[in-house]
Amino acid sequence: MTMPDPRGVSSPVRSDASTSPLLRAAIWVAIGALIAAAIVCVVWVLAGSQNGIVGRAFLTILLLVAFAGVAILDAHLAPRRPAWFALASMASWVAALLIGAVLIWMPERYSWNGVTRFVQFLFVVLILQLALLHIRLFVRASQRYVTAFTQTVAVVTIALVVGLAALLIVPLVLGEYLDFNELYWRIVVAVAILAAVGTALIPLVNVLFAPKRADPGQPAPAYQPDLLPWPMHVDGVTPLPMMPDGSPDWNAYYTGHPSPGARVFGTPMPHSPAMPPPGSSVASGPGYEGYPPPPPLPPRP
Repeated sequence: MTMPDPRGVSSPVRSDASTSPLLRAAIWVAIGALIAAAIVCVVWVLAGSQNGIVGRAFLTILLLVAFAGVAILDAHLAPRRPAWFALASMASWVAALLIGAVLIWMPERYSWNGVTRFVQFLFVVLILQLALLHIRLFVRASQRYVTAFTQTVAVVTIALVVGLAALLIVPLVLGEYLDFNELYWRIVVAVAILAAVGTALIPLVNVLFAPKRADPGQPAPAYQPDLLPWPMHVDGVTPLPMMPDGSPDWNAYYTGHPSPGARVFGTPMPHSPAMPPPGSSVASGPGYEGYPPPPPLPPRP
């Protein structure tokens, strides 16, 4: 069995978003928003009307607990995400918390209906998360082929998506108090069309100009030289240990034992000429005093 090349075994390098100052600031903002929402809700409890106060208090507790759980989950997922996405995700949940508190404690115009406002809150969360998912996928697509044109389209499209989300959320929150006329909805439709056009431009540009992704079944291009085979012990199966600097432990080829600090891969075959069993003698060969012959010199450029 051929052992894998130890030079190809490496731990993946990733950036830890949890160390980002922006993310740390977002977490503190989330903590501040949680405290502020709780204080505002307490003030409304003490100074507001008594209509439906028990139901509102129960919904407030559920909202605060849900926000705390989501914030903890976002903090755990942050190392697997880009720093900007972790920050944007935390900001979306902070916005959902504040909007939820407003929907719960906003004075009613007609009669307070907790079920209706709860459904409105679910739509608000859905809009925020869909906008966040759209931005993440769109940014990933825009990074395949970066030009001044694609960067401009990406910035404008993201701004349009954020604006569209805000235009859709405002009627859900204030629809009971404000009358949104036909002009408002015309603007919403216009922004939605422009956002859709910007979203479609980046994939089209990628199809035309972006470099093709490598197919796992295709051979490596010529300009990517393959690694030379890792040297083995004389048994032809056991790979030589690897020194801390990544070079083969050539001394182990002669002695049959790894040098101090060398990393060993695999297990030598029993009764291997490179690793003789204890108490046995090494058969004489072309090497020096029973040791195997010198290994070939590594290739030179």
